[in-house]
Amino acid sequence: MMRPVYRLMFALACMLVMPLSAAEPVRTNHAEADLHAYRVHAVPGESIPLALRLLPEPGWHTYWRNPGDSGLPTTLDWDAPEGITFSDIQWPRPETFRLANIVNYGYGQETLHIVDMQVPADWPAGTPITLSASANWLICSDICVPESATLSLTVPTATTEARTDPAWAGAFERAYAAIPEEADWPSRIEHRDGTIHLQVQLPESLSVGSFTVFPVAQEVVNHSRAQRVLRMGNTLWLEQAEHPYYEQLPARTQWVIVGADGAGDDRAWRITAERGAVPEAPKAAVSAASGAYNAPASAEAEPLSRPAAGAQSLLLVLAAAFVGGLILNLMPCVFPVLAIKALGVMNAAGETRGHQRAHGLVYTAGVVVSCLVAAGLLLALRATGEALGWGFQLQSPVFVGALAYLFFAFGLSLSGVFTVGTRIMGLGQSFTERQGLGGSFATGVLAVVVASPCTAPFMGGALGFAVTQPPAVALAIFAALGLGLASPFLLMGFLPQLARVLPRPGPWMEHFKQAMAFPLYLSVVWLLWVLARQAGSQALLLVMIGMVLVAFAAWLWHRHHLLLRALRVAALLAAAALLAAPGMRAPASVSAEADQGQVWSPERVAELRSEGKTVFVNFTADWCITCLANERTTLSSQPVQAALAGDDVQYLKADWTRSDPRITRALAAFGRNGVPLYVVYRPGAEPEVLPQLLTVDRVLRALNGTPDA
Repeated sequence: MMRPVYRLMFALACMLVMPLSAAEPVRTNHAEADLHAYRVHAVPGESIPLALRLLPEPGWHTYWRNPGDSGLPTTLDWDAPEGITFSDIQWPRPETFRLANIVNYGYGQETLHIVDMQVPADWPAGTPITLSASANWLICSDICVPESATLSLTVPTATTEARTDPAWAGAFERAYAAIPEEADWPSRIEHRDGTIHLQVQLPESLSVGSFTVFPVAQEVVNHSRAQRVLRMGNTLWLEQAEHPYYEQLPARTQWVIVGADGAGDDRAWRITAERGAVPEAPKAAVSAASGAYNAPASAEAEPLSRPAAGAQSLLLVLAAAFVGGLILNLMPCVFPVLAIKALGVMNAAGETRGHQRAHGLVYTAGVVVSCLVAAGLLLALRATGEALGWGFQLQSPVFVGALAYLFFAFGLSLSGVFTVGTRIMGLGQSFTERQGLGGSFATGVLAVVVASPCTAPFMGGALGFAVTQPPAVALAIFAALGLGLASPFLLMGFLPQLARVLPRPGPWMEHFKQAMAFPLYLSVVWLLWVLARQAGSQALLLVMIGMVLVAFAAWLWHRHHLLLRALRVAALLAAAALLAAPGMRAPASVSAEADQGQVWSPERVAELRSEGKTVFVNFTADWCITCLANERTTLSSQPVQAALAGDDVQYLKADWTRSDPRITRALAAFGRNGVPLYVVYRPGAEPEVLPQLLTVDRVLRALNGTPDA
């Protein structure tokens, strides 16, 4: 029998000659992978950290345990001697990747996926442990490719205390620093009104500049929607829209909180939130991207704007708001105020040109200030509305239904079914006749107040747009509308002779007001069409019944009998209840129409081509980020849907979500090893491969056989 001292010497000799790490790294098409150990040898009865190292090509990324809107997490399947066990992967904090309105979580740099290997106590010291692991990962850029590698590692064993491997100690330490710390911070989570509300009590000693929150569970929040994070004092709030497939909030949910100090030294914590009541977060503006706004512990929250609309589109919106305000002067509830005040000021004896200009400027100030106050109220509405899931208004059936109700009520008012605002205008008559700059400012305020029942469709459009815009954009829109409303009086201040050419009030104004109701009714028809496509015919029926109730309430508006008032209130409440019916909140699948195509097969392609049809094949997968982005932005668009619905065109879907050898071979035939792939077969022509990032125009040209410009 070998003496212990010789056994030890033999083990040390083995350690000197035996390689610890794997052989050369395995290189796949878009990544490099290998296995490494943290220490130079394992000790029986103890655990040793191992790591799968993944290094993506520049511009490519792999996925976190929760990949987000699409993707698949990396997996490891171990083949080891009996008695050797492995922990789950210890996931480092992820990065956020965004393409169009798809959000994913993963890693774009070299990443160590650490696993603890437990060696049994009876493992014979000096006997090496030979391991093999099958690693599988999804790697994405503008396409997504499933990749895999079979990796090996031999780990020496000894009874002596093991030192760290100097070649990989630094990489392991950086990886450990990126793994979220377990934190027992008191945390509660609640689901209400289509929104997930999370509240976390932070330790007083925590000094962090900003936070980003990642859900560990995949189907709790809607990853692509705005994440609203606010810190006030030692309390952290998160609000985010529910996941489209949300079913029920578990009793406990895990979250990863990443804190940045602004110097690049990020830290991460993992918390567990108990299901329970969460109070409303302070009403403060927050950012809309996956990043978040956080106020210092001792400061009040301040707004951080979203990215604004493009400069060109913003100028068009501002111009439309200005023209809308200008046209408002022709409305019967505004024109008398303008006419009486204008003629009174311009014809007043003893007024100097400078004083007349001052009247115009002060009147304009009254209008613009009032519009900015209205904009502030709308910003508050926006903050509340987003918490209710209104972030993208025309993608929300509830918002579309509410907007249809609003425009329908405006139309009824313009048609004369009911009127609002005449008493207010009568109460303000004395202001319009008062001389002096104070009277001009009050007239500007009054013009905005009495314009409110006559603003649609001009202010209605501005409201719908401003609800979803950053504060600066919303304020600019309403300032432009106010300038348009004030511009005639302002011009008369500088050009008094214009007051003499004002048209006189008369019956034409009432005819003009009633005519303006019909564009609103057309808007209602379009909104109902959008609603039917989003939530189905049942939701459309409910909203149309609600509109009948709104019309009934409007008819009762000026009937003041107690019973009739009760009926009016009951009708409005019933309409609101129909709007909030559960069926209205069912999210529509953005690619539902695309999914109605036939299943792809080589035989089906050949059959359709023999019939002389144009065939559009979509090679896709549920985990493919670019596939989802193309389906949401291009394939589900109305022009493409109309083209694919033609008698001579057939849409086929090749779903590669699960491995399918036939699809794999078809991809390889086109020189591809991943999705998306879009192929158009036209009669008598070679198959045409489209770009991975689709546009509506490019798809239509391919279907029609039109050459590229």
